[in-house]
Amino acid sequence: MVRRFALPLLVVLAAVLGGLLLLPRMGGPAEGSTEVRFVREMIQHHAQAVDMALRVRERSRDEQLRTLALDITLSQQEQIGQMRGWLTLWGRPWGGEGMSAEHASMMGMATQAEVQALSDLGAAQSEVRFLQLMTRHHQGALAMVAPALAPSVRPEVQALARQIQAAQTTEVTLMTRLLRERARSRSPRRPPVTVTWTACSTDTDPG
Repeated sequence: MVRRFALPLLVVLAAVLGGLLLLPRMGGPAEGSTEVRFVREMIQHHAQAVDMALRVRERSRDEQLRTLALDITLSQQEQIGQMRGWLTLWGRPWGGEGMSAEHASMMGMATQAEVQALSDLGAAQSEVRFLQLMTRHHQGALAMVAPALAPSVRPEVQALARQIQAAQTTEVTLMTRLLRERARSRSPRRPPVTVTWTACSTDTDPG
């Protein structure tokens, strides 16, 4: 009888303990902590990525690019919601201190003029500019996740940082390939070189 209930009980206990490990720790991180700063800055960073992705998706007819833009929009909107939820649970306002313009530039963020250009350029130019800007943007995000991977950081924040790192590394590889393909298609083709041989006659002096 004891053995019959022992295994199910262990399974239940393991599930409960696993759930507890996934819950945020009681007592949120302090203002100015790595967690709060990472979350607030990444929300700001993600919001611009969503804006850029929506702009290019409205105009592009390239299905691969439209799929990429949709993936960025949906995944980063979901992560924004997750991070705002953490700030609420931690008792921290959403709109605390964000990145300065200088720091945002260092983390790959575009200027407002660069974002607006995605709507103003021709469709083909807009696609290329989007890939350039979003590649730089993702590279900035990869730099931002580094502090959030430290062992002292809350596990749920570390998990999100690893998720961002994996997804955006893959997307940078894809965008680099798409840029190369566009560069090749725009390169002018040189006409074939035609070599014409002209026979030369030599007059012989009979004298």
